[in-house]
Amino acid sequence: MNKKLVTDKFVELFGETGDFYFSPGRVNLIGEHTDYNGGFVLPGAIDKGMLACIKINGTDKVRAFAVDLNEYAEFGMQEDDAPEQSWARYIFGVIREIMKRGGQVKGFDTAFSGDVPLGAGLSSSAALESTYAFALNDIFKLGIDKFDLAKIGQATEHNYIGVKCGIMDQFASVFGKEGHLIRLDCRSLEYEYVPFNPKGYKVVLVDSVVKHELASSAYNKRRESCEAVVKAIQKRHPEVELLRDADMAMLAEVKGEVTAEDYMRAEYVIEEIQRLLDACEALKKGDYKIVGEKMYGTHEGMSKLYEVSCEELDFLNDIAKKCGVIGSRVMGGGFGGCTINLVPEDKYDTFVDTAVKEFTHKFGKEPKVYPVKIGDGSRKL
Repeated sequence: MNKKLVTDKFVELFGETGDFYFSPGRVNLIGEHTDYNGGFVLPGAIDKGMLACIKINGTDKVRAFAVDLNEYAEFGMQEDDAPEQSWARYIFGVIREIMKRGGQVKGFDTAFSGDVPLGAGLSSSAALESTYAFALNDIFKLGIDKFDLAKIGQATEHNYIGVKCGIMDQFASVFGKEGHLIRLDCRSLEYEYVPFNPKGYKVVLVDSVVKHELASSAYNKRRESCEAVVKAIQKRHPEVELLRDADMAMLAEVKGEVTAEDYMRAEYVIEEIQRLLDACEALKKGDYKIVGEKMYGTHEGMSKLYEVSCEELDFLNDIAKKCGVIGSRVMGGGFGGCTINLVPEDKYDTFVDTAVKEFTHKFGKEPKVYPVKIGDGSRKL
């Protein structure tokens, strides 16, 4: 993270330097498409994120500079002052959401930069929201708790960006803790830290650099499948509110009443929720072999049952198996993006070299490689 770059730009634009704040991006080790089914996710904050320098400027305006884009924006803080630039709308949205909750925010100058790769599914937008929510809370002494900081980021996405995201990304960014993943219950929002110290292993993302277009419509269809199965199960088991409450025996009872496609979708989700719980138990015992097996199980389920993988991701998953990687799966919603891989250190170089070479040969473009470490959440530097 280039602190000097941000400092130099800030001083050039606004005179003297201000305070520095950082929030990380995140990975999710296991637990995909479980959030809207009331299940669990297992994210961790990473050592890449967004860094901002901020200083109160004594006006009712925000003057902001995005270092990586080399763009400047200036805007007020009332509802009709929304800036044009999409990056500035994130900062504006955070301010508005704080003000809606009664927080007093005054004008400030800021410059920010990030080393979270954009579009790789590492939640650069959540890192940006968390940085400003955390910073403004600290600078203006607003006394907002961490939970609400995460919710402010989520509400910014919903109300100012138009993305109906869950809470996982912002939660992981704010609550991250070095050496731990967070088992988050997506229904109750209860959470626990699960130890993650993979000695002898590295975590690396391989970005397929593809994004298939049907992602959002396909995502909605998957949700509808899950809801259809819940409706069928409820006739016999009215206590079942979400797939989280169902088991394979209940699913088997309705096999003749739902489509084959809906059945497959539900089978994946019920199995994935169990895989995550099994992976957490394995992590507590330090058994990374089991964790890796569960990751491969997730990939298989996402590819064959939920059908949200694609040729490129399946190819990367096969290479991981061939190279002795103990766990590999598509990370995120699917239809492109990254695989997350748990790689024995002695096989790391071979795996990365092989993946880059064979993928480039087959698909005519080079995948990007991002080694990550699990780190702490939002903080003042």
